[in-house]
Amino acid sequence: MGHDDLPSLELAFPGPERDRGVAAILSGRKTALTGLLEIFEHAGEAVPQTGQRFSVLDSQGRPAVTIELIDVRVVPMKEIDDDFARAEGRGYCDVAQWRAAHEEFFRSDGVSEFLGGTPVIDDETLVVAERFRVVEPVQRV
Repeated sequence: MGHDDLPSLELAFPGPERDRGVAAILSGRKTALTGLLEIFEHAGEAVPQTGQRFSVLDSQGRPAVTIELIDVRVVPMKEIDDDFARAEGRGYCDVAQWRAAHEEFFRSDGVSEFLGGTPVIDDETLVVAERFRVVEPVQRV
């Protein structure tokens, strides 16, 4: 199955944040993702399942890398630990840094606009915690 045959996955919003995320995946630093369950529900999307593959898109909407999910859990934010936070590949030293960054993103104008209001973010907020492996980077010609 080629990159174009897979469902796509977009990190954050197009721009520097997405570009840093894609670069972190390609470098091997990023092996985990976190999504707000409320976003999946609002979009009418099923929670991803272990074994699914995705084509991760860059800011131009082009496939950059194929990943395969190796673990997917829906958990309250309070259950994310330091190991998972570091696996996000964004330079978080611990879960406190991960939490601050994710609270800021989940309360951002873009997310609030998509959801039609600012989500409540607290210890019980459910997130989709995904671990993945890189299957294949896209070869640019």
